[in-house]
Amino acid sequence: MLIHSASQLLTLSGGPQRGEELGRLSIIEDGAVLIRGEKIEALGRSSDLLAAFPNEPRYDARGRVVMPGFVDPHTHAVWVGDRANEFEMRLAGKSYMEIMATGGGIMSTVKSVRQASVEQLIHDTRARLAAMFAHGTTTAEVKTGYGLETASEIKQLDAIYRLNAEGPLELEATFLGAHAIPEVYKHDPDGFTKLVINEMLPAVKVWHEQSVPGQPLPFCDVFCEQGAFTLAQSRDILTAAKDLGFPLKIHADEFENLGGASLAAELGAASADHLVKTSEADIKRLGESNTVSVALPCTPFGLAEREYTPAKQILAAGGTLAVATDINPGTAWCESMQFVLALACRYLRLTPGQAIAAATINAAAAVNRSDSIGSLEPGKQADLLILSVDDYRMLGYRFGTNLVDTVVKRGQFYPVKEMRGSL
Repeated sequence: MLIHSASQLLTLSGGPQRGEELGRLSIIEDGAVLIRGEKIEALGRSSDLLAAFPNEPRYDARGRVVMPGFVDPHTHAVWVGDRANEFEMRLAGKSYMEIMATGGGIMSTVKSVRQASVEQLIHDTRARLAAMFAHGTTTAEVKTGYGLETASEIKQLDAIYRLNAEGPLELEATFLGAHAIPEVYKHDPDGFTKLVINEMLPAVKVWHEQSVPGQPLPFCDVFCEQGAFTLAQSRDILTAAKDLGFPLKIHADEFENLGGASLAAELGAASADHLVKTSEADIKRLGESNTVSVALPCTPFGLAEREYTPAKQILAAGGTLAVATDINPGTAWCESMQFVLALACRYLRLTPGQAIAAATINAAAAVNRSDSIGSLEPGKQADLLILSVDDYRMLGYRFGTNLVDTVVKRGQFYPVKEMRGSL
């Protein structure tokens, strides 16, 4: 299929964008892209490609923007139930950590997930994934972390891999057994840390090798935060995971600066995420590393907090910045990367072009996939969006509506108007 007559073809070619180069969209005016099978074969001006490939089936973009599909590199999309009551509690003045200390927060969802079957997890998650896809997300990372026991963590992994097999939204799995300290280990967090290291990680590896042979291991993540896992405990978990062959991620500096971002840089983690309270020293370490800094603006927005990821400082330090939804039942039930871009422009002070790069090629780097997705280049997977507008700056400028007309995933076309019945 030859997609032609795009007002702006945003290629984002050239790999992940560090520091002040963020926002390089590499636009082809009146652009065209040739797709063969699941891959991109050629890009250029419409007149050139129409002349070079006269016999190809054609799709007229009719003067609208064509760009890479969004990559959402941080989600907790697999869960059952809701926590609307906690939203009301927060409005009445309770903090996130206060709610968590009384058995709410993560532990509330843990209880629901432990009781759910894998079929129920899949059923409830499927609608969220459909909404994410309809809003332009073509690849998403999805974490476990609502089991906090071996069997329930593996049950979530099973749901993630089965949903990935269903498609069309492509999923990258993350094991987050170290998401919180369960009640039974409330007074023995070191004991739970040892359980994650000595039981969960080996069991996940064995299950993975038996259930999805030939696929790379999922990421291993840990919530390095006051009231969750200390820096020392996080180091022990991530080091053990790395020794077993797991790629790494970390939740860091959402509420307190414990040094998790520097730990991520030291261990070569793919990303360090949240990064609201990150110190200048940690920002410098991130800027000197290949670890991607992932901002999650929906989370402070959802919590009505005033502080957001210091994106400008990260860029000034030469860091690689990405953005994600953090979709979860407690603080950020948001399926739309378009809304993330709107928040990033207003609260991270990014331009629309910078926000788009952070949501595509840099987000792909945060899940170790920048070689195959996140930009439009020959040989890459044909994951792209045809918008309903003719100027990319409408992303970020407009919000609360869906500007995606058609999603293309691995060369297959999915008009949004035809998806609405399944949402």
